[in-house]
Amino acid sequence: MDIKNTAAPATTITYNKNEVDEQTGNIYEAISVIAKRATQINTEMKNELVEKLEEFATFNDSLEEVFENKEQIEVSKFYEKLPKPHAIAVEEWLAEKVYYRDTTKTED
Repeated sequence: MDIKNTAAPATTITYNKNEVDEQTGNIYEAISVIAKRATQINTEMKNELVEKLEEFATFNDSLEEVFENKEQIEVSKFYEKLPKPHAIAVEEWLAEKVYYRDTTKTED
């Protein structure tokens, strides 16, 4: 997943319902798939952030070091400016980058 080069909006926008449910024919099913993908993206982003912040981790209780760790602050600010996981998931869904399969239907 390349969250740094996504075309997802950073703010809230309105989507056409017909575009969202076009792949499934059911808006609730489409939203369920998007929500599951958003959860996956959120987990990936959180793990990536934790890995990067662990590089800067200090095990001293010195307050001076906490306030002076500018690299850690820059990494945190970068992740705060990224689009939210649900926006990325919707973007992937509309671009048909999310694999969707209905398990209730039998394949002939």
